Amino acid sequence: MKASYLQRIKIDSFGAFSNKVVGPFGPHLNVVFGQNEAGKTTLASFVGGVLFGWEEARGSRNTYKPINAERAGSLFFVEDEGDGSQDERILSRVRNSDGLQGDASLVADIDKETFQTMFSLTSDELRTLRNTTDVTAKLLTAGSGTGASPAHALATVQERLAEYTSRAAGIEHSIANLTAQQSDLRARMAAAAEEAERFKRQDKEFRELEPQRNELLTRLDALNTDIETLAATRANIEKLDREIDSLTDQIASLHDEEDVLVTTYCAHTSGVSELAKLGTSDERALRDQIDSLAVDEAKCEHAVDLAQDNFATSKAAYEALLETADAQAQHERSRRQRGVQVALSIVLPLGFISAGLPLFIHGREITSLSFTAVGVGLIVFAIMLALAAMVMLFRPNKEEDAKEARKQDAQWVMLQDKKKLEACLESQEAFKVRARAQLDAAGLADANGSLRRSRTLLDEAKDARAENNLFQQRLQALVSRRSALEESLASAKRQRRRLYERIDLRSEHTIEAVDDALAQKSQQRMGLLETSEGLNRRYGELKQELSHAEHLHDFDELKLLYQQVRTRQDESAQEYARLLLARRMLESAIATWESKSQPEVYRQASRLLSLMTDGRWTKVSLTAEGRLQVTDAVKTTRDPVQLSLGTCQQLYLSLRIALLMTADNVGRAVPILADDILVNFDSTRRAGAARALAELARMRQVVLFTCHEEIVETMREADPTLNEVEL
Repeated sequence: MKASYLQRIKIDSFGAFSNKVVGPFGPHLNVVFGQNEAGKTTLASFVGGVLFGWEEARGSRNTYKPINAERAGSLFFVEDEGDGSQDERILSRVRNSDGLQGDASLVADIDKETFQTMFSLTSDELRTLRNTTDVTAKLLTAGSGTGASPAHALATVQERLAEYTSRAAGIEHSIANLTAQQSDLRARMAAAAEEAERFKRQDKEFRELEPQRNELLTRLDALNTDIETLAATRANIEKLDREIDSLTDQIASLHDEEDVLVTTYCAHTSGVSELAKLGTSDERALRDQIDSLAVDEAKCEHAVDLAQDNFATSKAAYEALLETADAQAQHERSRRQRGVQVALSIVLPLGFISAGLPLFIHGREITSLSFTAVGVGLIVFAIMLALAAMVMLFRPNKEEDAKEARKQDAQWVMLQDKKKLEACLESQEAFKVRARAQLDAAGLADANGSLRRSRTLLDEAKDARAENNLFQQRLQALVSRRSALEESLASAKRQRRRLYERIDLRSEHTIEAVDDALAQKSQQRMGLLETSEGLNRRYGELKQELSHAEHLHDFDELKLLYQQVRTRQDESAQEYARLLLARRMLESAIATWESKSQPEVYRQASRLLSLMTDGRWTKVSLTAEGRLQVTDAVKTTRDPVQLSLGTCQQLYLSLRIALLMTADNVGRAVPILADDILVNFDSTRRAGAARALAELARMRQVVLFTCHEEIVETMREADPTLNEVEL
């Protein structure tokens, strides 16, 4: 069977971490050791964030989002193929909206809530056991792997069901209360309908006058509209006449200004150089060519300067070797030494010969072997001294030879540097000729080969081109303004023509014709006003009689209120049905859990609690009423609230570990993250918990975060194969 486990963690940006790699991790028990504030909790939060999404900002919760950066990173999983080879699989996440990237099958068998309630263990969970109002409920959730106790959830559902069947006045969503409200509203609607029918009969007469009144009002409205239209049309025609005169004058003025600008533009463009006609791309290419020549020029100048410096240095060195005060003194010392050697090579041998020869002769005369031997020895020694003196006198002077060699080397280096300098000067002159030829070919002959002058000419040409563009823009602006004014003039004339057509007049008519039509319409309106006064008096009398019927709107309000109550009743009925279904599902789930998974979980929890406590507590069980109980070695049974905090923490941890051992088909590739869960245990309890974690690690990958060296040592004693990772 293939087994996947987390091998490495790479944090691109998360909290205080950036480009951080943590690992490698082993497939079983791992301890991540680091000092306080080293980022152990941050690392645990990062793993959960990559797998199931980053935490969003809520209240004071730390989301570990870096400043000016997105949270991002990857988890590297390794899958054993069974034949000794390994296959690396990567999961990564940047934004929550992008989702999990990589092989999502690694976490297909687990969701975020299951991860938080089963696979994430923190010291805060253990510390808050005594702070919760229901310790037993919290321990039950540890043994079920849910975020809330199933028994508590069932009780909550029962309470909600009771609310929907209650007749208490304060419960608005009660089905009984809503049914009573519906009956009351039906009776009120019937009474309102009878009253409305009575007022309808009284309204009949009122409505018989309505057509006549409406007809008169329609005719009056039409006359008023015609009069208003004629008045507005007259004002608009006067305004348009003034606008047409103004636009005509402006167009004539723009024509004159345009002629002056064109004349100036033609005179200006006659003296523009050829460089000003270059396009943007051609100018850019020419500037790039000049920049390239400038680079080559700088290289030549640098090479010449360097060659000059080298030649000056080598020449000075050579001249220093030719004749210096030190050299003269050395020469004088050598001369005196050679004189002494010559004197000694002559005087010493002569002295020994002068002493030995008489002894030799005297020895021969007196036939004395000793005198003869001494004389011969002195003569031989004198000859050896003479030979040695001759050898020393005529041996070569190595120091002088070395000096001569240094002078020759210095002279060679000086000559080579001189050749390099001459070559650089020739190259510089060749570059100047080549540069001038290129500039002349590009139309920059006026620059006389100067790159700086070439750039100046291009800048001047660019300014001239910009000025020409400005002329073009000004001319285009004048043309555009003139065109816009001509369009406005045409539009004003069309509007004037349409205004006359609207009042059934031709555009050739004057404003006096409009005044005549306006006077005629006003006279017709006066006649209609006199006719409508009698109808309006009778209409007002009937309207006053029916004014008290305004409360007829109560019927519509009652209908709306009735519909709202009915809608609320339907919603309550639907919610009641959902609660009934939830109750049945919870009862079924609890029964299934109690019959199948629960016995194994509590069996494992009993064994683990005994392991942690060295046999002091031997059994964890659940009563028929759903109460959690713990039995010690002498068969004494107690409730969790009667236990010490340390024992209660061990009980909680044993339930969590037992659940993970039992649910072997959930989250096989997901590591169990334990954040300093042993920090509050004494040495005995810590050793027992370490043994339980080591046993869990044989089945699943466990990563324990801690800053305490004694905990690391305890875990190593529990599992010698422990993999330690420094943070």
